[in-house]
Amino acid sequence: MSTAGSTQVSYGFLKKTSLFRGTTEAELPTLLGCLEPGYRDFEKNEFILRQGEDITSVGLVLSGRAQIIEEDFWGNRNIIADAWPGDLFGESYAFLPGELLRVSVVAAEPCSIMMIDARRMLEICGSACRFHTRLVQNILAEAARKNLGLTRKLSHMSKRTTRDKLLSYLSGQSLAAGSDVFEIPFNRQQLADYLCVDRSAMSNELCKMRDEGLLTFERSSFHLKSEIGA
Repeated sequence: MSTAGSTQVSYGFLKKTSLFRGTTEAELPTLLGCLEPGYRDFEKNEFILRQGEDITSVGLVLSGRAQIIEEDFWGNRNIIADAWPGDLFGESYAFLPGELLRVSVVAAEPCSIMMIDARRMLEICGSACRFHTRLVQNILAEAARKNLGLTRKLSHMSKRTTRDKLLSYLSGQSLAAGSDVFEIPFNRQQLADYLCVDRSAMSNELCKMRDEGLLTFERSSFHLKSEIGA
């Protein structure tokens, strides 16, 4: 167990994250000693990173949930992705010095974050150099996973109508869950932001689809119907 301020980090948890995959609990103290991460807790709706900042650290969610969002000049918000415990964020910008953030990261609920200097993740040192190659490999794998996530989102958003966007997203969630009954990670406003549609129009479309027997829902729980009236 590593302790920093009020934040306690389980080595058992860390070795299961995408960043530290392939390391053992015995190796983690040496690796963390090399990386010298910082820790901070955030309240719900508090900004972790703000659009326009120049960052040099990669974030790792230890607990809670963060959201990567994009806001235009008028404050219209588009949810890019959720970051759950074990997820990384900010790496694309941290490894490109001078590239200003085009997104913000907000605490969707109270969360604890580990911040790691990107340079320390790449530098070879005497105490933990054999771990750095694995770290780089893990970061590349995570970048590939996120690219697939963005591709899926673009696929949903490319649909012409709100209904088609909803059906594309819900179908994908059902496929990922391996069931026609599943939970989504968004409330209604967040789902509208994610799909870049008007919330009222989206809610109306969901009700129409429910009335037509295509699906049923209760808050964030959905049940897709393969047959009308089933």
